[in-house]
Amino acid sequence: MDHLTEMFAENVFNMKVMRERLSASTFTSLEETINTGKPLDAGIADEVAEAMKEWAMSKGATHYTHWFQPLTGATAEKHDSFIFPDFKGGIVTSFSGDELIQGEPDASSFPSGGLRATFEARGYTGWDPTSPAFIKYDDFGATTLCIPTVFCGYNGEALDKKTPLLRSMKALSDQTVRLGKLFGIDCGDTMAKATLGAEQEYFLLDEELYAARPDLQQTDRTLFGTPPCKHQQLDDHYFGAIKGRVVAFMADLDRDLWKLGVPAKTRHNEVCPAQFEIAPVFETLNVSVDHNMIIMEVLRTTAEKHGFVCLLHEKPFAGVNGSGKHNNWGIAGPDGKNWLKPGDNPHENAKFMTIIVALMKAVDTHADLLRASVASAGNDHRLGANEAPPAIVSIFLGDQLTDVIEQIEAGGASRSKDGGHIHLGVDLLPKLPRGNTDRNRTSPFAFVGNRFEFRAVGSNQSAAGSCIVLNTIVAEAFDSICTRLEAATAEGKEFNVALQEVLAEVIKEHKRILFNGDNYTQEWREEAARRGLPNLINTAEALEALATQKAKDLFSKYGVLSNEELDSRYNTYVEVYETLIAIEAGTSLNIVKTRVIPATVSAIAEYSEVAVVQSLTDDMSALLEKTITGVSRLEAAEKPADQIEAMNGLRASVDALEAMVPADLWPMPNYAEMLFI
Repeated sequence: MDHLTEMFAENVFNMKVMRERLSASTFTSLEETINTGKPLDAGIADEVAEAMKEWAMSKGATHYTHWFQPLTGATAEKHDSFIFPDFKGGIVTSFSGDELIQGEPDASSFPSGGLRATFEARGYTGWDPTSPAFIKYDDFGATTLCIPTVFCGYNGEALDKKTPLLRSMKALSDQTVRLGKLFGIDCGDTMAKATLGAEQEYFLLDEELYAARPDLQQTDRTLFGTPPCKHQQLDDHYFGAIKGRVVAFMADLDRDLWKLGVPAKTRHNEVCPAQFEIAPVFETLNVSVDHNMIIMEVLRTTAEKHGFVCLLHEKPFAGVNGSGKHNNWGIAGPDGKNWLKPGDNPHENAKFMTIIVALMKAVDTHADLLRASVASAGNDHRLGANEAPPAIVSIFLGDQLTDVIEQIEAGGASRSKDGGHIHLGVDLLPKLPRGNTDRNRTSPFAFVGNRFEFRAVGSNQSAAGSCIVLNTIVAEAFDSICTRLEAATAEGKEFNVALQEVLAEVIKEHKRILFNGDNYTQEWREEAARRGLPNLINTAEALEALATQKAKDLFSKYGVLSNEELDSRYNTYVEVYETLIAIEAGTSLNIVKTRVIPATVSAIAEYSEVAVVQSLTDDMSALLEKTITGVSRLEAAEKPADQIEAMNGLRASVDALEAMVPADLWPMPNYAEMLFI
C-alpha cells in the first residue's frame, strides 16, 4: 500500500506538491482559480513557475513544453530548455511566469479549417491551471515538464479541442448552478463540474507482423483479409485469463500511468482475440480528457517496449469486434454531489428527474450533433456493427425510470415500478433504488445507475469532441427549463406544481428519443424512422450537422464556438475524412498491384502444371480478372463515396483470392497469424 501511495502521481505537479512548494497566499489564490474559475492572478505566476521548474529539475527534467491538443486529434509539443546564458561563459536556469502562462509555437501547419492562412504563422499556447503539469520520460533519457495548455491563433480564435471544451464546461456549470438555486442549493462561487470516465479499447499486434502489413502502417487498419475459422465466436477470450506477455505489458502500462496521476483501475481481455480494454476511475472532465490522451500515448510507447504495436483504430480487422471509447459522463453539482445519482428523498429525486428530462430534451433536439461528434472514417466501420450502437442516437433509461417518466407525463408519479408506494403530498417523486436499471450495450446513450454512458465514441478519437457537444446541449436544456420555472414561480405558481407542468411538457415533446430495446434490429430502424429520428449512416452525412444554422446558434449562444470556429471544425473534419479515404485508396492500389497480383500470378503458374487442380486455376484466374477490373475502377474513382465503393469491391475479390492462394505465396500475414498473439 505504501509503495502504491508513493508511486501514484509521483510525476505530477498536483495540489499536494503545490501546497508544499508555494507560499500559503499563492497556493490559496491558485486553488481558488481551479475550484471557482476565478481569473488567474498574474502576480503569482513567477512564484508558481519557479516552484514548478525546481520540482521538475529535481525529477531530472531539462526541458519544458506547452502540451496542447490541436485539431489533428493528437497532442503537440515544442520543447524549450531551462538554461539561459549568463553572458559570463556559463549558464543559469530560468523559467518565468510569462513563459509558464504563454508560449508561441508555430501555428501555420496545424489544421485550422480556414481560420487562418498558411502565411499566418503566429499561434499562442496558454496555461490551463485546472489540469496539472506532469513529467514525461522517454527510453533515451529525455525528461520533459509537460504543461497542459490551450492553443489559439493571433486573433484569439480557438485552434484546439481544449479551448471549446473548457468553454462548454463553463456553460454547463453556469446553468447547473442556476438549476441548483431553484432547488435551494446555493454554494456561492463554487462551480459545478462535468465528470468523465473514458473506457479505452485497443488491439495488440506483434511488431514483426505489423511491419509486414503496409495497410496497417499507412492506414491503421487492414484493407484486406478475412477472419479465421475461429476467432471470437465462442466468447472465450472475453474476460479470460490474460496471457503472461500481455499482462506484463499491462503491468508496465499501469505503473507508468499511475506515476502520471492517471487512475487506471480496470484491465481485461475484450471480445476479440488480441483486443483489450483499460478503464480509469472518473475524474473532472477536463482532466479526464487530458488523461485519456496520455493513456493513448502511453499505450503505444509501452507496447513498443514489449515487442507489440498498439492499434487504436476503430476497426483494424473486418468481421470481428471493433474498438470504442465509452464515455461515462456525469454532473457533480456545486455541492460536490453526483446529480445523476438517485437521491435519498423526494426533493433530491425531483432534481434527479429534472436532469433526466433535460437530457431527453438535449439529446432529442441535437441528436444530429452528437452523431457528428463521433463521425470519422474509422468509426464508420464500427457504428451499427455488433460491438457498437447504430448511427441512430437514442436514450436508454431502463424500465423503472421510463415508468416514472410516463407517470410524470400523465400528471404525477404515484407508484414505483417494483410495486412500492410513495408519498402523495407536495413531493414529486419516490425514493429510487440505486440499481434501478440494467445496462443496454446496444444503446448509444444509456443510463447506468449514476451516469450516462455514451458508447458511440471511437477508440482513436479525442473524448473532447463528444463532451463539447454534450456539455453544450445539456446547458441549453437546463437554460430552457430554468427559464420556464423562473417565469412560473415569479407569477406566484408553487414550485413543485410548476416543475410537474414543465417536466410533463418536455416529456411529451421529446419522449420519442427513449428506446429500451435492442438497437441492432431492423425493427428499431423502422420504428426510429417513424419517430423522425435521424439516421446518419456515414461521416459525410453526419458532418453536415456542424454546418447548420441551428448548430451555429447553439454554440455561439453559450460562447463555446463562434460561427467561424464552428465552420473551421466542419472544414477540417471534412478534409481529414476525404484525405484518409484517399490514403486508403492509394494504399489499396499499391498493395494489390505490387503484392497481390504478382502472388496470384505465381500461384496460377504453379497450379497450371497440375491437371487435377485445373478448376482452382480457373477460379483464381477469374478472381484475378475481377481484381484487375477492381483496380481500374478504384483508379477512376475520385469522390470519397465512389472510392469506398470501389475499395469494397476490390477487397471482395482479393479476400477471395487469399482463401485460395497458397499461404507461402500470400504476400502478407493473415488474420489468424495476427489475432492470436
